[in-house]
Amino acid sequence: MKRNVLIRVIVGVVVVVLFIQTWVQSGEPNFGLSKVFSAAVLAATVLLTLWDFWLWRLPLAQRIPGTPRCIRGTWQGVLTTFWVDPKTGTSPDPKKVYLVIRQSASHVSAKLLTNESRSSSAFATINLEDGSYELLYLYLNKPDSRYESRSRMHHGSTTLDLSGSPVRRMKGRYWTDRDTRGELDFTERSGKIVDDFDEAAGLFS
Repeated sequence: MKRNVLIRVIVGVVVVVLFIQTWVQSGEPNFGLSKVFSAAVLAATVLLTLWDFWLWRLPLAQRIPGTPRCIRGTWQGVLTTFWVDPKTGTSPDPKKVYLVIRQSASHVSAKLLTNESRSSSAFATINLEDGSYELLYLYLNKPDSRYESRSRMHHGSTTLDLSGSPVRRMKGRYWTDRDTRGELDFTERSGKIVDDFDEAAGLFS
């Protein structure tokens, strides 16, 4: 909705400027320009929609400065926690996890799937920092009911460095409001979007 309003405003401003320019140059207003308004809005809407959902992912478009790196799909990786169990004095073994990225040119979301829980992003963005891209997101983790006794619902944040063009690896860290932290490393990707852990595991079996 906001994008459609913006398109109408931009096209309207252009039409008004052209209208005034032709009026000043010819001495008579050219009302014919108003006829192109609807066609221009339609054309701009179609082009921007194609860009947002498809064109930006093309290899040539990915070379345009300012175009976000395409990381859309399901990634397989490893989660390593730095949490130490006070009873044993050791940390749990690294575990296989999956990161599902839904992405357009103007929006990105992340969902981390494990065998015990899922974390959905409340905010996510891809930033360009010192010539390198990174994915940043805040999330809410919801454990499966059978694990709630030892793993409560919590909030956290994640930052992942994107390597390669096209991106071949995402690696970084996470922090939680339970004062725990760890590392994430994703090296395999499928172009398919999934909804749960078992479905994601099936992509890489």
